[in-house]
Amino acid sequence: MSKKRTLSTTMRIVHRYLGFFLAGIMAVYALSGIVLIFRDSSFLKQEKQITKTVKPNANGEDLGRMLEIRRFKADREEGDVVYFKDGTYNKKTGVAEYKTVELPAIIEKMTHLHKAKSGDPLFFLNVFFGLSLFFFVLSSFWMFMPKTTLFKKGLYFTAAGIVFTLLLLFV
Repeated sequence: MSKKRTLSTTMRIVHRYLGFFLAGIMAVYALSGIVLIFRDSSFLKQEKQITKTVKPNANGEDLGRMLEIRRFKADREEGDVVYFKDGTYNKKTGVAEYKTVELPAIIEKMTHLHKAKSGDPLFFLNVFFGLSLFFFVLSSFWMFMPKTTLFKKGLYFTAAGIVFTLLLLFV
């Protein structure tokens, strides 16, 4: 004779095994999220010297596009040389030399998880991960019996978490 599982038991079992499965993904998301907080600084970034030959006599807008530098702005021109932040471009030869800072390759791959767009293969992982986290939110309410003091305290903490987040967003 088999026992019929209750919804509460089923939610707990799925919560437990999905949690173990997602533990590694959550660790990577947590670390890459922390790194992304510092994306406007040079934290963990390495400086690279780049020499690139592009079309000669390019104007500022085209040069920025060819060099793949966002918000490109030429500072000044002296003869055939265009000076810009951390580099130069020779209009006659088409040679550009500049410095850039980048995250190490493995950390760059990790942070790409957060930036994945709908066209990226990681899109499906992000959707699955987001839905799984939402499942954790819902299934956590089946971890304790609703009439217990522990459950009621949990509801207070949930409300406090929502209010805290809204305060951070709008204040």
